[in-house]
Amino acid sequence: MTPARGNVTVIDHPLIQHKLTIMRNKETSIAGFRRLLREIAHLMCYEVTRDLQLEMVSIETPMARMDSPTIKGKKLVFASILRAGNGLLDGMLDLVPAARVAHIGLYRDHETLQPVEYYFKAPSNLEDRLIIVVDPMLATANSATAAIEKLKERGANNIRFLCLLAAPEGVARFTEAHPDVPVFTAAIDEKLNEKGYIIPGLGDAGDRMYGTK
Repeated sequence: MTPARGNVTVIDHPLIQHKLTIMRNKETSIAGFRRLLREIAHLMCYEVTRDLQLEMVSIETPMARMDSPTIKGKKLVFASILRAGNGLLDGMLDLVPAARVAHIGLYRDHETLQPVEYYFKAPSNLEDRLIIVVDPMLATANSATAAIEKLKERGANNIRFLCLLAAPEGVARFTEAHPDVPVFTAAIDEKLNEKGYIIPGLGDAGDRMYGTK
């Protein structure tokens, strides 16, 4: 991993970068895009959970009793910003199937570029859990910033944000709004265009996942 700026970490593993290049290609199929996003989520999940606290528990193997490490505390929460966040969520759940899941429904008004909330459902006791918020793109950061605000309003205080791509403008806005929330991304691209899309980016992640426009 490569520390980038402020509280942002770029996960520059060669496998992630290779798969990301294929995802960026406009010729990549819907099925291929989904599969690659899920695979990258596996790899990024390792890094965003690298420092989880462990505790020892007593177990019995077929050969002997032993003390062995297990994740400490209440179950993790993966919070998906709908709808594109579900592509990362599926891969994360492959590795941590016991995690709780929150869904945050936000869409971007294409005129104002502001987030509009339409759904929120989360587990209880957020204040006692590590919450990893997932969304493939950190562009304007309006949706991500709003999602974090909604979680904090419900007591969350240990939050990380995981995305596939980020724009410098989004990174700046997000880290100013939530300096206490670490960001993990596979790449920070050049800029946003006038419509709020990341350049060079990969297009609209939700549309490429689901075949919509």
